[in-house]
Order: sequence, then structure tokens, then C-alpha cells
Amino acid sequence: MRKYEIGDRIRKYREARGLTQRQLAEMLGVTGSRISNWEQGTNRPDADMLSDLCRALKVSPSVMLDVRLTEDDFTERERKIIYAYRSSPKVQHAIDILLGLDDNI
Repeated sequence: MRKYEIGDRIRKYREARGLTQRQLAEMLGVTGSRISNWEQGTNRPDADMLSDLCRALKVSPSVMLDVRLTEDDFTERERKIIYAYRSSPKVQHAIDILLGLDDNI
């Protein structure tokens, strides 16, 4: 039987948030045994559940899935956009509004 690696990360971030398996299960509307199965690597959350799981644990999907992008994964234009976003709070705010990420709207 295959053991899914995401289980260790789920446990790590759940414990970092100070949550029990039962508490996390309640937040997600699933059973505690489902959380246990994920953490043991018996099975893994489906794509729809992954989003809710990441929100509950306050971790990005790329971190949860252990996906690392390198500079080579971006075009020169994309790198410039990321740099501009990171270096200017005004640009961040404007882009957040455009993308519907601003909590104040």
C-alpha cells in the first residue's frame, strides 16, 4: 500500500496551530478518522478539501504540497511583476483589490 507524504505535513501544521485531529475535523466538516487517515498517509484530501484544509491550517497550498518554484519557472516579465508587487505596498493593495483579495471591500 502506498503511503502519501502529505500526511506528515498535515500533522506538522495542525500541531503548529495547536489543534487536535477532532478540532480540525470539526472545522472541515469531516470525521476525526478521516484526518487520522490523512496524517497516517493511508489516503489524502481531494482537491476540493485541500483548499479548506490549507485555510484552516493557515498554510499555502504550495507549502502543503511541498511545491517549490524556482526563478527559472517564471518569465522575465513575471519576475518583474512579482518584484514590483513585493516592493510596493500601494501596488500590493491595488492588485489585491483587482483580484478580489482585499478583505476591506
